[in-house]
Amino acid sequence: MARGEQQRGGGERRDRRDRNKPEERADSEIVEKLVHINRVAATVKGGRRFSFAALMVVGDQKGRVGFGHGKAREVPEAIRKATEEAKKSMIRVPLRESRTLHHDGAGRWGAGKIMMRAAPPGTGVIAGGPMRAVLETLGVQDVVAKSVGSSNPYNMIRATFEALKEQASPRQVAAKRGKKVSDIVERRSDSASGEAVEA
Repeated sequence: MARGEQQRGGGERRDRRDRNKPEERADSEIVEKLVHINRVAATVKGGRRFSFAALMVVGDQKGRVGFGHGKAREVPEAIRKATEEAKKSMIRVPLRESRTLHHDGAGRWGAGKIMMRAAPPGTGVIAGGPMRAVLETLGVQDVVAKSVGSSNPYNMIRATFEALKEQASPRQVAAKRGKKVSDIVERRSDSASGEAVEA
């Protein structure tokens, strides 16, 4: 009896959440992408109990992105849990001209290794699988990325986030060094022109 009441209560709660979901999406304009879903089995006394693990990436396509992992007996519930966790763990990444990265970066998590490079306009998102999902939800339009390690989606996404956390804009660098943004940007362009002259 108690179990039946719990199930009924859970159903009512889920209905309430489902009713609120479209409104939340409209207000926040957050893009959600399902990266991977995995069926996992737990061996219990009566046999095997199957459940589903979902890996979600969410972002506002304006420089904020997060990922989350959720597990439940049913796929929609696993996706909902993963989405909630992803929204809580969002990070802000500075973007150049709101389309690409400020500089090249590399990330590593376990056996997952990735490299990312800033790209000129019109390049598009050249990245595969889980990395593409992260970069698209972040709002990057031009980037070249490559995974050179494990193809495990969990490791790839964590490695991508490690690389994104290292991104710094000229404004952030200037603030750290106590200089003006123009000094740093000029120095960058001067060094590039110097290299061209030497070549």
